[in-house]
Amino acid sequence: MSGSGQDSLGDDAEPAGAGGVREVKSAARTVELLEFLAARQNRPARLRELSEALGVPRSSLHALLRTLAKYGWVRADPTGTLYGIGIRALLAGTSYLDTDPYLPLVLPVLDELREQLDETFHFGRLDGQDVVYLATRESSQHLRPYSRVGRRLPAYSTSLGKSLLSARTGDELEQHLPAELGALTPHTIVDRPALYQDLAATRQRGHAVDNQENSLGLKCFAVPLGYAEPAVDAISASIPIARLNPQREAEVIQALRRAGDRIARVVTPVSLGTAWVQGA
Repeated sequence: MSGSGQDSLGDDAEPAGAGGVREVKSAARTVELLEFLAARQNRPARLRELSEALGVPRSSLHALLRTLAKYGWVRADPTGTLYGIGIRALLAGTSYLDTDPYLPLVLPVLDELREQLDETFHFGRLDGQDVVYLATRESSQHLRPYSRVGRRLPAYSTSLGKSLLSARTGDELEQHLPAELGALTPHTIVDRPALYQDLAATRQRGHAVDNQENSLGLKCFAVPLGYAEPAVDAISASIPIARLNPQREAEVIQALRRAGDRIARVVTPVSLGTAWVQGA
């Protein structure tokens, strides 16, 4: 069948790659746009900025933005010059959480950890080069949240991410690392050999440590959840350094270990029976 224009799948698709999947340009462009807007959080972007960042002609991008705005995936200001993520993205994200088979089993354990230690605890999942926060239980000892559900952070800079990266080596590890390790704080490990050493130490001791590598003033500890091989989910504790001492660190790490073992025992039977295959 012949056709013209970008509406034709044949015209809009790249040749099949190594995985045998043909990438549809318009779909890939839409995903890139939504992810870019989502990463900006509450900072809207202008058409020119979006065009330059994504390498897409303004005319094509403007048509795409108008289409996405019509269906609620993008929102525009009254003048139609500023764009941000739309409410449909929230609904899709909420649906993901509502249907995740593991989250309801992890949340009660996070609640117990927070009640027991009154620190901030997180549940996160490895997604490409990032770790995504799926749940957070905040300590009562601070006034602002340190993270939020749906937040994405580089895996190499967080205890959650490093606990999961430590189970991977070689090409499998490199898939989850950017070409250059950018510094989020002066303490972020941006030297690759140093990161490899840190991941090896993490693997040996069974828990990861983020010492102000992602957020100044915070030290975080994490353990992987062993209901998948290699693990793709982890739990962590984020604690202000001012409240930490060796005894408290040991207490928190031990509590995380016990919680991780408990979650794995509960979730493993569910993971074996679910249609969702763990992997990242």
